[in-house]
Amino acid sequence: MAARKGRPPVGSSQSGLPTTPARGTAGSGTAELPPFTRPALAPSLIAAIVLLACVAIVDSSAFVFARWGVTVLALIVLVFTVRGRAWWAAVLMAAVAVCWNPLAVVEIPGQVWAGLQLVAAALFIVVGILVKVPREAAASSASRP
Repeated sequence: MAARKGRPPVGSSQSGLPTTPARGTAGSGTAELPPFTRPALAPSLIAAIVLLACVAIVDSSAFVFARWGVTVLALIVLVFTVRGRAWWAAVLMAAVAVCWNPLAVVEIPGQVWAGLQLVAAALFIVVGILVKVPREAAASSASRP
């Protein structure tokens, strides 16, 4: 079947899309990608949600599951901070991972834990927004065997 001039092929899913370039492009029809990514944002937001949701259960035995979740997410964000060379954030995420570690329990009273939960949630959000990993680093680590 011959291609139709100036129109997508018959049955194409692009038949209803406009042919004008998207906003913010240089007119080439393709969007320009920023030179960095924010891979720590999603795990940081998940950790902040866990921290805020579990403020009420600080003194219960179910809090150990929240500690596991926060520790694992802090270590994931720690990896992204090292890849982004944000050393200040790496130190803070390591401190969160140590404090929330359920295997080596840090004895802190319940009221202080509740306050630390809020501080750590804010810290996760700030780190998730500020840590940027260059695209070259993300592409080179993805291409490794």
